[in-house]
Amino acid sequence: MTPSSPLDAYSQIVTSVAAQLTPKVASLRVPRRGGAGQSLGSAVVYTGDGFLLTNAHVVGRAQAGTAEFADGSSVAFDVVGTDPLSDLAVIRAAGQTPDPAELGDADSLVTGQLVVAVGNPLGLAGSVTAGVVSALGRSLPTRTGGPESAGVAGGMIEDVIQTDAALNPGSSGGALADANARVVGINTAVAGIGLGLAVPINSTSRRIIASLMRDGRVRRAYLGLIITPAPLPPRLSAKTSSGRGLRVIDVVAGGPADQAGLRAGDLLLYAGGQPVDSAQALQRLMFAEAIGRPFAITALRNGALVDVITEPSELVGA
Repeated sequence: MTPSSPLDAYSQIVTSVAAQLTPKVASLRVPRRGGAGQSLGSAVVYTGDGFLLTNAHVVGRAQAGTAEFADGSSVAFDVVGTDPLSDLAVIRAAGQTPDPAELGDADSLVTGQLVVAVGNPLGLAGSVTAGVVSALGRSLPTRTGGPESAGVAGGMIEDVIQTDAALNPGSSGGALADANARVVGINTAVAGIGLGLAVPINSTSRRIIASLMRDGRVRRAYLGLIITPAPLPPRLSAKTSSGRGLRVIDVVAGGPADQAGLRAGDLLLYAGGQPVDSAQALQRLMFAEAIGRPFAITALRNGALVDVITEPSELVGA
């Protein structure tokens, strides 16, 4: 088929991505605790020896489940590890799986770029939707009522990709891909927000995935901040490469940031001696080596620079 219009070219891209990725995205069936039915989700084949990527909230506290593929095959899987803060999980199939998907780099995405979502919404295998990247670097709360001051992991998903590609329950854990069928995100359908969101595939998430595969968990530092990128005032913007900082939208009561005196409205400029102009820039500092150690943050508040010393706690399981 030769494209004769922009719409034909768009269709060719979407159909090509769907053809390449649909076989590599599994439909997951995860038993609920107490035997009360099962949860549905999706997963992306990550390696040739049976590792798949999905969302932490898809597997929850389950230890095993069943993965079904577009060719009709199914295989049991075990949960290798979960990281609720990033909403990533690694599972391993007990049998043969399709070839792995090719991974891309979400750091190369731009707002407005075409993306294609492949998953299994409502258990309907091999569903494909398309849209654009609506925004990048989001940090959104998904409060679950746990003791957030203690660093419970289920309350926040950081550094997500926002897309208008339709996602529904069961899409979670599926692939968000670029026009070349490279997986740039793992979709996460967050109830109650009404947005299409995906966990980015980048250097930070690859580090998380490697830790899950190796250790079954990720030791994460916790500040208790909800942030979003924001422009710096002109007098500071000229001194930085990106011209952005991180605006504090909310501070979790009793958390390390709250105890250090950070407030909603503060504009973070530096953390741990490094400039922070994206959620990922802060997130990549929040690993085991930061736990329980003094962690300096410089913020702009009411036009004045404010230095605080926080002590990140360890993020505990939800």
